[in-house]
Amino acid sequence: MVKGSFSDETLYAVNIDRAWKAFVIDAHNLLPKILPEIISQAVVVEGDGGIGTVYNIDFTQAVSEFRFVKHRVVGLDSDCYKIEDAVVDGGYIGSRLKSYIFVQKFEGKFEEEGEGSTVVKLTVEYETLDEKPLSVEEQKGLIEQIKVFRKAVEEYLQAHPTAYV
Repeated sequence: MVKGSFSDETLYAVNIDRAWKAFVIDAHNLLPKILPEIISQAVVVEGDGGIGTVYNIDFTQAVSEFRFVKHRVVGLDSDCYKIEDAVVDGGYIGSRLKSYIFVQKFEGKFEEEGEGSTVVKLTVEYETLDEKPLSVEEQKGLIEQIKVFRKAVEEYLQAHPTAYV
């Protein structure tokens, strides 16, 4: 098994409070509404949204790699806008990876005019099932999956300026 990590940073044209609420706090409700062609449902399996909460996301047939992802919140700091989610079942667990965790840190960027934007720093920590680290292509694939969700949320928030205020 090989342990590794990789990171990405993306700027979103949404202020940090709205981004945090939509990307993190209410994503399980919002994502199936705005991406019904990809996500058939997202439910809270256990917990109240804090550390220990388990979410299950079921995907439509549009996602060919896997049918669902179950993840547990293992770290949450709303004051610092940081969340850590460990995938505990589904996704690439058992096929390519033994474990993986998404660590997301949100940072507000304020502009002279407008409400500002948010930089989301994503780090993926993983452990493979074999002796090969994830390839650059595999890393990009994991990051792009997250970016599809975030881009849809960003577009939704821009189209609905009073949502998540």
